[in-house]
Amino acid sequence: MKKRFSEEQIIGFLREADRGVPVKELCRKHGFSEASYYLWRGKFGGMDVSDARRLKALEAENARLKKLLAEEVLEKEVIKEALRKNGNRSGASRTGAVDANARADGAARPGGCGHERELTAVSAAAGSQRGVTGPHRRPGAAPSSLRSRDDPSQAEAGR
Repeated sequence: MKKRFSEEQIIGFLREADRGVPVKELCRKHGFSEASYYLWRGKFGGMDVSDARRLKALEAENARLKKLLAEEVLEKEVIKEALRKNGNRSGASRTGAVDANARADGAARPGGCGHERELTAVSAAAGSQRGVTGPHRRPGAAPSSLRSRDDPSQAEAGR
């Protein structure tokens, strides 16, 4: 929607009314409704032009921050949903194994939820701390302490 009047013009109209020009005459002279006048008076009443510019900048900043917050909340919900769905998968996808073709930035395989990279880092750190290396341990697999103890198929797969 295109606005017909700038903040400076609106503040000028409000100052004219403050100087004693009747509202009906002011509206007819400049071509806006009385409803617009009272709406503007509620928003801009008592402001200078610099105050109106500052208000506009603050409103723009507020809109930007609201958008960022909405995006963060959405991202958080997507992550929660992905983790919730990941809990219902077979044991192989919960081990933290990352596809060998994973990108250099740590992205997981296309079907993954994105947290495999963290599990791999945790498993690597845990393996190096305990000295577990060699062919008896699958590369990228989570240590048995990170596997679900509720899923017997996964417990057997780790042994």
